[in-house]
Amino acid sequence: VNLFCRDTAGQERFNSITSAYYRSAKGIILVYDITKKETFDDLPKWMKMIDKYASEDAELLLVGNKLDCEVNREITRQQGEKFAQQITGMRFCEASAKDNFNVDEIFLKLVDDILKKMPLDIMRNELSNSILSLQPEPEVPPELPPPRPPVRCC
Repeated sequence: VNLFCRDTAGQERFNSITSAYYRSAKGIILVYDITKKETFDDLPKWMKMIDKYASEDAELLLVGNKLDCEVNREITRQQGEKFAQQITGMRFCEASAKDNFNVDEIFLKLVDDILKKMPLDIMRNELSNSILSLQPEPEVPPELPPPRPPVRCC
């Protein structure tokens, strides 16, 4: 499974390149800042992009970030949960990238959900294409070809 992470920080100038990444995405994580209402208010815009460009079977995860800044919270956990419940199949959680709280779990759960949806034969093929095949070193070095006789020119 290939994972592409793109952080556009909500900047409009990245919309054209971002749409290309949606097409092949198996999983999409939407992140908003729990201390900035405007990042939460932008979620419907990003969902329109996902609806327009992403595969219908892409796994969706909504993450409220900056849980370490609880005292400055503007978006409640319930608001995040409610938004996620409106989108079929979207999961929700909160995290703190600063404290590394729930960060690994977010990615591991997303990959697990993606792998569960993949047919076994496709998964085997993708894994076999992505695993390096390491050959053991021979115990005896291979024989070198005999030296070439000097060639004279002219």
